[in-house]
Amino acid sequence: MKPKFKDNIAWQQAQMLMQPAFIRILDQVRKQLEPTNWKATYKDVKTPIPGYQMCLEHESTSMCFDLWELCYQVCFRDYSPTAIETESQEVEIDTNLIDQAGEVDWHCLDAKAEKLVTQVLSKLTAT
Repeated sequence: MKPKFKDNIAWQQAQMLMQPAFIRILDQVRKQLEPTNWKATYKDVKTPIPGYQMCLEHESTSMCFDLWELCYQVCFRDYSPTAIETESQEVEIDTNLIDQAGEVDWHCLDAKAEKLVTQVLSKLTAT
């Protein structure tokens, strides 16, 4: 699903946060998978919209995640992925990720990315 922004300021804030969130998510996946037997692979996908997918594999189990959807969960407040819908979802930027100077709050971004990746990877051990 493609997010819809309520105004130009929200669009600019998302532009500022998305790449750092993407990098932090990948870094957290790497860190949290290092002590396990899970293997992560990444690939470009063309549908339903161009993006990136992360597939985690271990023995006969595999799970794939849309990396942009994970970024949306980090960057936006109360974002819930709904793969079935094709409509754009209006999003609200998580302004806790932006410091008083209007820059990325790296500590908050790292903490939120770590929490999300922990939640995603906890699903692996539940299967």
